[in-house]
Order: sequence, then C-alpha cells, then structure tokens
Amino acid sequence: MELGIVIAVVVIALVFDYTNGFHDAANAIATSVSTRALTPRVALAMAAVMNFVGAFLGQRVAETVAEVITPPEEAVAGLVVVMAGLVGAITWNMITWYYGLPSSSSHALIGGLVGAAMGYGLLHDAPFASVKWDVILDKIIIPMVASPLFGFAVAFLLMLAIMWIFRKANPHRTQRRFRFLQTISAAAMALGHGLQDAQKTMGVIFLALLAGGYVSSGDPLPFWVIFSAAAAISLGTYSGGWRIMRTLGRRIIHLDPARGFAAETVAAGVLYTTAFAFSAPISTTHTITSAVMGVGATKRFSAVRWGVARSIVMAWVLTFPAAASVAAVFYWVAHYLIEVLP
Repeated sequence: MELGIVIAVVVIALVFDYTNGFHDAANAIATSVSTRALTPRVALAMAAVMNFVGAFLGQRVAETVAEVITPPEEAVAGLVVVMAGLVGAITWNMITWYYGLPSSSSHALIGGLVGAAMGYGLLHDAPFASVKWDVILDKIIIPMVASPLFGFAVAFLLMLAIMWIFRKANPHRTQRRFRFLQTISAAAMALGHGLQDAQKTMGVIFLALLAGGYVSSGDPLPFWVIFSAAAAISLGTYSGGWRIMRTLGRRIIHLDPARGFAAETVAAGVLYTTAFAFSAPISTTHTITSAVMGVGATKRFSAVRWGVARSIVMAWVLTFPAAASVAAVFYWVAHYLIEVLP
C-alpha cells in the first residue's frame, strides 16, 4: 500500500510540475511576445529548453522546500500529507489560470504543504507541530515580501538609467536593438524559472520518498527525481499559458522592447540571487510582474493599469491561505477514507 501511495504522490507531483510550467510560461516570454521580439512558438520552445537546463543548475531551493514541514512518522500519514499539499497547490493553480491571474505556483505549493501538515496536526491536537516556522519565516515569508518590492524598485531605476543613456539615440534603432537583447533576457528569465520552480517539485518528491522511508534526510536528490521534474516543467512550459500571457504582456501595461528587456533582466537577476545566495524559493510570477509594473511606472504612474494590478495582488494574498485550506480539507477526506472506512 505504501509503495502505491508513493507512486501516486510522485505522479501528482509531476502533474503539479506540469501545471506549474504552463501556468508560469508567461513569466519568461510574455514581455518578449508582446513586444514582438519573439514569436509565441519560438518563445515557448526556447523557454522549455531553458527551463530544462535550469533545473540542473542547483538543488538548494529543493532542500529548502523539503525542510518546510516534518512529515508524520507514520508512513501512510506522511505520504497523504504530501499528497494533500500537492492537491491544494494544483487546485489553486487551475483556478488562477482559468481567470488569467498570474499567481504564485511556489506559494501555492508551500501553502498546500503547510495546510496539509496543520490538517494532520489538528487531528492530533498539535496543529503547528509539523510545520517548521523558522524556515517559513526566514526563507519563505521574508523573501516573498522583499522580492517583488526589490524587483519593482530596481526595474524602475534600471529603466530610468536606460532612458537617460539613450535619450539622444534614434528611437527606432534603439528599440530594434533592445528587441534583439530581449531574446537574451527572456532566455535568462526562463533559465531562472527552471532553476527555481523545477527544484520545488524535486523537494516535494524528496519529501514523499522521505515519508515512505526510501531516503534519509541527508541523502542527495536521486538523478531520476531531477530529470523527471525538469522534463515535466519543460513540457508544461511548451504547452503554454496564453491566458496569463495576455495579462502580463498587455493588460498591466503596453510594453516596448526596452522596458521588456529591463523587466526580464531584473527578474532573472533576482531569481538567481535568491536561489544561489539565500536558497529561497521565491515566486517567479511575483518577481516578473512587479518588474513589469516598475518599468511601466517610468512612463507615468497612470500608465500602469492599477485595477489589474490590484486583482493580481489580491490573488497573491489569497494564494497561501486558499491552497492551505484546500489541502487541509483534502487531508481530512483522505484520512477518513483510509483510516475510518473499513
């Protein structure tokens, strides 16, 4: 029975990784497509390849995700907790994808794991015992708040610098050059997305293997876990997320190539820094969206469609509790079916 549940959890984790890919495909390429620097299919193919490569660049984010909760010692209960966390994340991903809102798959996953762990804890009169709150605060909450603020501010300043440097240049020639540079910045953004988001699925699969007793806490990630997570997010990215792409590329603000390049460059830099320097699983969605708002604000603050931005921020705020709630309910239902029913 335990092996069957482990296989089911791994499959669900890869389904989450796939939904993460098509949900977040817009992160890397929406600005390049909207400025016509890349055609949609070329952009998706490039993003898929770079996602796959990025997944092999490190494992520190995966280690952080695996530390978010302590699975119950009972193997079946631990596996059901991880499964419930994934179901909560997938559910929220699908809801926000349907409405075209660029919410965070990362925070949906973390919220789902925390909600499932607390759901287990409530049944054992210790709702907070299985959650590592120091890891949540230091590597989830603080980076979650800081990264979009930093992305907005740095993107705003970088765009001001670009405007000043090229203030006397021929506008048409300048935008043509930045359209070429966007190919590089979009590739860097896609590489950062693979580095960050594929590792989160690796961490969850490792949690499932840990709960099932197939690995120990100090073991390295098996190669098949890394490869399968990389392949799943790459395939998901290639399938595309057109609803969210429209929101990021057009509905927040109409971007030109220079602003698209600035937003992607800043967002990619934030992804690399947080992954390598802080092992923090930040949201690629939050980072690129805030960077887009930052470069857009250099036109004038009214150029940013703040009503759309408000809806996005609302989705950000709801992500953690919504995914946690779904995960907790799923855990209770699964617990009842496994433990109570004959």
